[in-house]
Formats: sequence, structure tokens, C-alpha cells
Amino acid sequence: MEMPRLGTRKLHYLIADELKGRHIKLGRDRLFDFLRSEHLLIKPRKSYTKTTWSKHWLRKHPNLLKEITLNRAEQMWVSDITYIPTKSNNTYLSLITDAYSHQIVGHHLSSDLRTEGVAQALQMAIKKRKTKLPLIHHSDRGIQYCSEEYQAILSANRITPSMTDGYDCYQNALAERMNGILKDEFLLTTYDNRQQLDEVITESIKIYNQKRPHLSLNYKTPTFIHEKSLAESTARDS
Repeated sequence: MEMPRLGTRKLHYLIADELKGRHIKLGRDRLFDFLRSEHLLIKPRKSYTKTTWSKHWLRKHPNLLKEITLNRAEQMWVSDITYIPTKSNNTYLSLITDAYSHQIVGHHLSSDLRTEGVAQALQMAIKKRKTKLPLIHHSDRGIQYCSEEYQAILSANRITPSMTDGYDCYQNALAERMNGILKDEFLLTTYDNRQQLDEVITESIKIYNQKRPHLSLNYKTPTFIHEKSLAESTARDS
């Protein structure tokens, strides 16, 4: 009920122990076949609304993502904005995601694309930050991220800015993937207004972080990987 559009491989992982306890032999391929026969396989939804304006005169920063090997949490954050309509108005969700653990560490839902919204998501992430280890913030070259206000927050917290160096969306693929997961797996209807949507997003992020297994994390949750990595970093420094 909490993750109605969870992928079949993740579903098979989550129910494996219960299947074993009930002495039911149901491999991944057979589960795919069963869900297909019941018309329960997920059909991807495609939609795109442009939220990035990068043809501006503000300073852009080099792409550091190309040069880094991720080996811990709070090493690199990725950020992006996505459009989500409600029945009464348009809204824009800003996300900050830890690139190593895939945990969403900051978010804010705005009624417009002003810098204030993305800045509030960043401030949330900063408040949750546990270490003072070197940290990079990676984003596209949108005017919000290049703004003096946003860059001042990064500088004050000794966070190094990094940006895509072209129009290739794959240079910020993880951030865009996070948008897709929330919209495709959790936000399954058009909500009445921004307040209602904000409540659903907050709960969805909690479920995503703490309960949804990730294939790239060996079926662990983002919160598990994030906390484990932070504990290891603290142990090394002590």
C-alpha cells in the first residue's frame, strides 16, 4: 500500500522471507509471469516540463562529477527541480540527494521557480549534515543554482559547487532519476493543492528513504547505507 508502483525485482526481494516461511517456491521470473497474467506489471509514465534556464550570464562552475569516485556519504550532493501540477496551481519540487547513499537529504515544494525554493531545500540538507568532510554540490546550470544567493550558502558552509558542462541530462542523471522515482512510484494522482501535495511528498520521501530497497545498493535502503557510511566515517576520524 505504501509503495504501489514498486518494481517487481524489489517486490520479490521484500517478500522472499515470507515466501520461504510459507514454503512457497516463487522465483523472480515466475513472479513476473504471475503479475503479467493479473495485469499488475507497472507501465512507465512519461512526461517532461522544462524547469532549467541555463542561457544566462551568471557564473557557471566546472563539472567535478567526472573526476570523483564516490566512497562515502556526504561526499557529493546532487540537486534538481521538477514540475508537479495540482488541481489549483503549479508547483515545483526541489530535491537534494546524497550521491553515495541515494538518500534524499533536503526538499522543498514551491509555487514558483525562484531561488528561494531551492535554497530552502539546501538549508534543510545542511541542517541534517553530520560531518565536516569535504562536500561537493552538483547541479545543472540553472539560474537558481548559479545565483548569488545560492552560491553564498554553499560558500558559507564550505561546499564546493559543481555543474553540468552542457545540455546532456545524463550529467545529472541521479538527480533526475530521483524526480522520476517520486513521481512514478509515489505521486499517483493530481492533488487538490500545494499543502496536500507537500504532505504527501514528505511522507513519500520518508518511505523512499527508509523502506524502499535499491538495486544499486544491493537491495538496501538509502537510510541504511547513509547511516552505515556516516558511522564508518566517524569511526575512522576518532
